[in-house]
Amino acid sequence: MANFLRIDHIALHVRDLNTSREFYKSHFGFSDYYKQVTASGIEIYYMKLGDTILELVGRHDLKIEGFHWCMETDDFDAAVSQLEKNKVKLIQEPHPTDAREPREQGWKRAVFEGPDGEHVEIRG
Repeated sequence: MANFLRIDHIALHVRDLNTSREFYKSHFGFSDYYKQVTASGIEIYYMKLGDTILELVGRHDLKIEGFHWCMETDDFDAAVSQLEKNKVKLIQEPHPTDAREPREQGWKRAVFEGPDGEHVEIRG
């Protein structure tokens, strides 16, 4: 029986690939990784941060609802301050979060909004 190892990537359908690419580059440190155009003409950009891959799919017909993903930060207060300084919309104020394991003791979380209404949670 095969074992699953990890999530390979998370995909977001976005209206404007360049706006979303710049958002994730400038605010979260992602870099361009790979570009593809499907046989049906859909543009896809893969972005990378460490070993995390974010797939941005150029789709104008779909709205993101009820979806979020989370970034871990090594300096929560500085990350919140930087995002607020850059006028990234805050959806949920910073607040304490449960520790799922000992290293997360004392962590906080906050939620910001991406260019297509996606929620980006940060923890640390």
